[in-house]
Amino acid sequence: MIGDIRETKECQLKDPMDLFHSGQVVKICAPMVRYSKLAFRTLVRKYSCDLCYTPMIVAADFVRSAKARDSEFTTNKVGDHPLIVQFAAKEAQVLCDAARIICPFADGIDLNCGCPQRWAISEGYGACLINKPELVKDMVRHVRSQINNPKFSVSIKIRIHEDLKRTVDLCQKAEAAGVSWITVHGRSIEERHQPVHYDAIKIIKQSMSIPIVANGDIKTLKDAENVHHLTEADGIMVARGLLANPAMFAGYEETPFQCIQDWVDIALEHGTPFTCFHHHLMYMMERITSKQEKKVFNVLSSTSAVLDYLNDHYGV
Repeated sequence: MIGDIRETKECQLKDPMDLFHSGQVVKICAPMVRYSKLAFRTLVRKYSCDLCYTPMIVAADFVRSAKARDSEFTTNKVGDHPLIVQFAAKEAQVLCDAARIICPFADGIDLNCGCPQRWAISEGYGACLINKPELVKDMVRHVRSQINNPKFSVSIKIRIHEDLKRTVDLCQKAEAAGVSWITVHGRSIEERHQPVHYDAIKIIKQSMSIPIVANGDIKTLKDAENVHHLTEADGIMVARGLLANPAMFAGYEETPFQCIQDWVDIALEHGTPFTCFHHHLMYMMERITSKQEKKVFNVLSSTSAVLDYLNDHYGV
């Protein structure tokens, strides 16, 4: 897909920092494994999402393999901007090489310093980087010095330390290196379903002069407003809340049928694989279907069966 858009690479790019200077809270779709791909980004952008991330891509694979580039990253000529590509990396030059490949097609990169999965941490990626502030600083600085486009953003997404002073130190080092903004998931590496420490995000926000994005347990637009109020964050990043209701940022309490119709149209147009197409619908219909309906819908095994079901039951 990268090759297809080479001719129009310059004209469609946007400066993500313009969003943070707009005076409005920036509404962001999080990087989600398998889910935040082009078709889903297209859907949430229809419903007031300002900024979208790709799923996390391992930078070393992306640099090494054209096959990895084609399967991991897809965009289009119009509409999929501003777009941030999230990379897992542990070496400054590898991250730079990935950024250089991607910069004609995306508006910025994000370094994943928050993924708590065992495989990521054992490989030296993700959340273990919050314990390596000098390395994070070095990676940000390298990308800043090697990418000539001043509008190309370089951000990081982190988790917090038990000792918040260490998190503030990490953020200040990244700021000194030229990071554009920092997304803070308000949990430590060990915490999974414990309450999010919004107070910690507020302390980080008050310690910085760059934009801070709050992330964690935001399920509705009301939640987003509350978290903004609690943290004073410049942006709100949502993951599962948008899976359950892609129209959330537009103020819908649950997925409207028009959004389901839009997903069907977009997914078919993009040739979305059946499993992904079906999973998204299962998430979107979770709150609006009965247990009995779920039993039937969730075991459907072909696109045509899903389309027939939606047409028969919902007129979609």
